[in-house]
Amino acid sequence: MATKIHHKTTFEAAKTIEPIFTGGDVSHDASGSYIATCVDEDALIVNIQTGKVLCRIEGDGEAVTSLCLAPDLSHLVIASRSLSLRIFSLKPLEGSELITAELTRTLKPHTTPVVSSAIDATGSLLATGGAEGTVKVWDLRGGYISHTFHGHGGVVSALHFFQSQSASSSDSHTSRKRKSRGEAQMEVDDPTPARTIYVASGGEDGKIRIWNLSTRKSSATLDSHVSVVRSLKYSKEQQLLLSASRDRTIILWDSRTWKQQRVIPALEVLETAGFLLDGRFCYAGGEYGAVRIWNITTGRELTSKPKPGLENDAITAIIPMIEDDTILSVHQDQTMKLQSISALRNLQMSETLGSLPVIRTISGNYDEVIDMACVGPDRSLLALATNTESLRLISIQDNGQSTNSSAPEGVEPFGNDVVLLEGHEDIIICLDVDWSGHWVATGAKDNTARLWRLDPASSSYECFAVFAGHAESLGAIALPRSPPTDGPSLRSPSTYPPAFLLTGSQDKTIKKWNTAKLKYDESATEPHTGIKALFTRVAHEKDINAMDVSPIAPLFASASQDRTIKVWSLEDGSVTAILRGHKRGVWSVRFSPAGTPPLSLPDGGSSGARGLLVSGSGDRTVKVWSLSTYTCLQTFEGHSNSVLKVVWLPPIDSNSKDEDMEEDDRPSQAQPNSQPLIASASSDTLVKIWSPYSTADSDHLLTTLDNHTDRVWALVAPNSYPRIPPPSSSSSQKRRTKSQPQPYPYALISGAGDATLTFWRDTTLQTTLLASQRATERIEQDQLLQNHIFSKNYREAITLSLALGHPGRLLRVFEDVVNSSESRGKSRTSGSDEHVDDSSNSITGSKAVDDVLASLDRTQLWQLLEHVRDWNTNARTAPVAQRILNCLLRSYPKDVFVDMARARKKKLGGAVAGDQPETRQRRKGGGDMQDLLRALEVYTERHYKRMDDLVDESYLIEYTLREMDEVAGVSTAGDLNGSLLTNGHEAQNQRMDGDVIMV
Repeated sequence: MATKIHHKTTFEAAKTIEPIFTGGDVSHDASGSYIATCVDEDALIVNIQTGKVLCRIEGDGEAVTSLCLAPDLSHLVIASRSLSLRIFSLKPLEGSELITAELTRTLKPHTTPVVSSAIDATGSLLATGGAEGTVKVWDLRGGYISHTFHGHGGVVSALHFFQSQSASSSDSHTSRKRKSRGEAQMEVDDPTPARTIYVASGGEDGKIRIWNLSTRKSSATLDSHVSVVRSLKYSKEQQLLLSASRDRTIILWDSRTWKQQRVIPALEVLETAGFLLDGRFCYAGGEYGAVRIWNITTGRELTSKPKPGLENDAITAIIPMIEDDTILSVHQDQTMKLQSISALRNLQMSETLGSLPVIRTISGNYDEVIDMACVGPDRSLLALATNTESLRLISIQDNGQSTNSSAPEGVEPFGNDVVLLEGHEDIIICLDVDWSGHWVATGAKDNTARLWRLDPASSSYECFAVFAGHAESLGAIALPRSPPTDGPSLRSPSTYPPAFLLTGSQDKTIKKWNTAKLKYDESATEPHTGIKALFTRVAHEKDINAMDVSPIAPLFASASQDRTIKVWSLEDGSVTAILRGHKRGVWSVRFSPAGTPPLSLPDGGSSGARGLLVSGSGDRTVKVWSLSTYTCLQTFEGHSNSVLKVVWLPPIDSNSKDEDMEEDDRPSQAQPNSQPLIASASSDTLVKIWSPYSTADSDHLLTTLDNHTDRVWALVAPNSYPRIPPPSSSSSQKRRTKSQPQPYPYALISGAGDATLTFWRDTTLQTTLLASQRATERIEQDQLLQNHIFSKNYREAITLSLALGHPGRLLRVFEDVVNSSESRGKSRTSGSDEHVDDSSNSITGSKAVDDVLASLDRTQLWQLLEHVRDWNTNARTAPVAQRILNCLLRSYPKDVFVDMARARKKKLGGAVAGDQPETRQRRKGGGDMQDLLRALEVYTERHYKRMDDLVDESYLIEYTLREMDEVAGVSTAGDLNGSLLTNGHEAQNQRMDGDVIMV
């Protein structure tokens, strides 16, 4: 039966959605499945199929100007404004999907920043283009320059390696004559008929130069573009070179003659272009924000012509993923869209594609997460206010898959963008969701509130109503949290708006809007406007930061920068109570959920049955208030900065998890299942979990969650929302109560200013069960260790003591061995214990112990050396430590310790560039071999000096006895005493030499 242990609340960051792209250059491998992106000054390698970050490389303090990933995923080249170019060797981490990056070269290739770079198909050559107009070709593995080309008069904006058949001898001749625009200027003969490696470079002057790596000269200069060349690609099947420019054109060049084969007018500023399906089609993207495809044979555009979009919609890069029949477009607003091109394979000559269907939208960066809420009837979507004027909905449906991994048909992958709702003209500050999950209200800096209707089943997301009337920005908004008792709004909540809407503004007023009279019309194309408020109240002296509606009473609360919380009546807007106690502005307020048990007060009273209210303030405290007496019951202190958000966490349901846990293994709960917890988020980047039902002040703080690097603005408890079961027929109505939706697997979601969303799983029950199992195993192993010690099974006793981390018991084992050997040395009997072997040639006192110490693995040897170091610091245990050290030094060659020192130094020397943050934590533990040997040396010298001083002092006793003998006239006795003392000193010295080993 497992041992009862103390209950401890624990959470783990089960999933994290973090930025994978914040702008800048993007590169990809040959398959397009892996991309290299920039996140501020760092570089990331991401699996685009799963959205997982495989490698993170820290920047050098300057912005990245060029990024290039080898086609075979063997190298990554990073150039920055510091004029440095770093080459990393990439290797897969054994047993994991992660990639490690090792810095192999750091170069300064140009006198100006590297603007463009490219790696050839073999992964052996690197080309760099500087802002001064120079093109350099490098041996990627050797890190040396093989070619330097001059010719561009400005920034080299595009580079591309390709192999092509050289021009025929009849066409190849030296000509310096300027030809008409649109034709190539043939500068140098190319007599080699074999396929040759070329580098094509495009500049800001619109010229394209073809460099022959064999002749080290320019083969042609293509002068047709009138603006910056942004993209160069080559098709070996068609023997065509494609160039795209900001002059709104795409030009196809015949690589055999370097003459124009076709000019395609795109009529938009282009940033990227390339070939598809063996060069039969070409794609391009630019300022309009749409991927466009042309047939290169006819020049006809196959996709519908896009309309001019917003500046943030512009495409900066396009990555073809031919194996999956998809294409990935990277946009200026840091989003990525995965679009299908499967219809292109069977397209007839006269057919068109229209717009490419978007399979998935991936946000590279959410920016600062200000507020969020779980929406949808099953709470499978997360609504985000992310410092923009758009409301973003992402999928948080957990299907047991990785972030952005493939999901079952009809279900959005986890972390996938579902829709971006436009309408507000300024940044959204606050949002709230009603009890059904179908209606979301948002408040923004444009002084308006909007009510959105969400119906994920029909993929319908629309603005239902606009509420205008406030004079300044909205800072708080609230919708009803409890469902109606009966009526059509309960049976069909998606077609009936909530009963009311509350808004609070920087104009210090609160408004209540009647939304129940608004009718939903499927054919309506415009939202309801001109809605009048039921009442308006001047609520506070400063900005209103938060509002909440009581789930059990017709009350709502408002929190303000004036340091007060006011409780209002929903019916007439009258003030019911004013709560004072915070010393700074109140940022968040939340009513306790229905069914919350009252608090027991120290004076023996109770908080009452009307519920509780929790608040978080800029004074770094969390306060719990009684709604019966409107007094502060508890104050939680622990945050080091302003508390920005507070939420109630539903109680832990121990019956819904770990059903296979035995009754005896279940922990004695520190709080019953009906007692909710409180979560608070702060500007100190931490989330803390509190229990208002703990008896001792020190027990109120249950745990602290840390996974953010900026202030945490938003907290959501998904299981605190009502979860509507799927509609059931009348025949299955009796079974409806048994098929309630399962609890969401993540107890808490936090969003912060670092653009990161963390999904926290409550692991309290699992942790307690694991601790119980470990305690049981520990007791069994302790008993086994005691049995081995009693039976003098030294090999098992020593190895088990090292495994269990029991240095005290290990020391007692060694002391028993040493003491036994000394007692046997004084008197040996013929009937000695059969377990005791001959120790005449033993260092420790037992040959069996010597053999055990000589056969330890490296981990056990390091642990034992650490124990010896600790024992050696005490004069009482130093003799035993010296014997063990003597045995170890005589049993292992010096190479073993040298290898251990190197391995330890490599482990503690820092994580490689590709390591994740959790890998870097390994640097915190333990010291190196040099520190350990230094500690052994210092204390060994001290013990040796102490023994030497004792020997010197013993001569004083000998001298005194001799003088006393001479005075008494007893020379024989003196000689006898002297010889005895001398023999004693020699014996002492011999023993000292045997026990004290100089390191």
